[in-house]
Amino acid sequence: MKGKKSIDWPAYLFMLPALIIYISVIVFPVFYSLYVSLHKWNGIGEMEFIGLSNYVKLITQDDIFLIAIKNNAIWIVLTVAFITAISLGFAVILNKQFKGRTFFRGFFYFPAVIAPIAVAIIWRWIYNPNIGFINEFFGAIGLDFKQNWISNPETSLYAIFIAALWQGIGQPMIIFLAGLQTVPVEVLEAATIDGAGSVRKFIHVTIPMMKETFIIVLATLIVAALKVFDVIQGLTGGGPNNSTQMLSTYMYSQTFKYANVGTGTAISVIMVLIMIFIIVPYVSFTAKED
Repeated sequence: MKGKKSIDWPAYLFMLPALIIYISVIVFPVFYSLYVSLHKWNGIGEMEFIGLSNYVKLITQDDIFLIAIKNNAIWIVLTVAFITAISLGFAVILNKQFKGRTFFRGFFYFPAVIAPIAVAIIWRWIYNPNIGFINEFFGAIGLDFKQNWISNPETSLYAIFIAALWQGIGQPMIIFLAGLQTVPVEVLEAATIDGAGSVRKFIHVTIPMMKETFIIVLATLIVAALKVFDVIQGLTGGGPNNSTQMLSTYMYSQTFKYANVGTGTAISVIMVLIMIFIIVPYVSFTAKED
């Protein structure tokens, strides 16, 4: 019949392997995790269906879970405030023409390629209370300011964040640098002719023209802050006294340390829901046309 479209079967066959892999490693594990979270299970024996009890206990009875939620919220705020600002500052400086800027771009990006667990090992030595660089530095300049940086519940979370910040500024710096290079020179020159200074040009011209870059950077940083695990696990394992416990580390300890697979899986489902709550508005916002 004229006008009837034929089905392009070869195209569907080419997509079939990718679809099978996607269902196997993404879709099935998600739904299976949701199923496991509704059970009491030690990972070996039979599952006991308990409905939403794991979720109810976490929210209403588990103080450590609430600490983990609070710590993740603090980590997100610190990440957005400090990593965004510092990486943008480095990008602005490294976007200027000066001798050796290629070297400094690589130098500041280098920590981003180091494995997070290696970062934890490096900073464990830096924070060592006896021979660590920080305490030794304060001693060398005559300040009696020695601290047990990661053993003190008052300072441990912020000490770990500094280690994560050292590694975390590289990737957003490169993204910001790419965004800065897309700002038309003609627009900046026009703003200069109109009498705008460097600060006004940056605030009123450069930043608005980098809206998409900021959206990408903020979204990736927030999701990374929700999933932070390696550097926490490598430095404190959630201690001392659960002061650095995150959703990811608490999920790990419940699942593999205490064999509460149902509870650990429930925590992972809550993490996914929080991420969806952030990502869906982000996608909706970026999909809008100006």
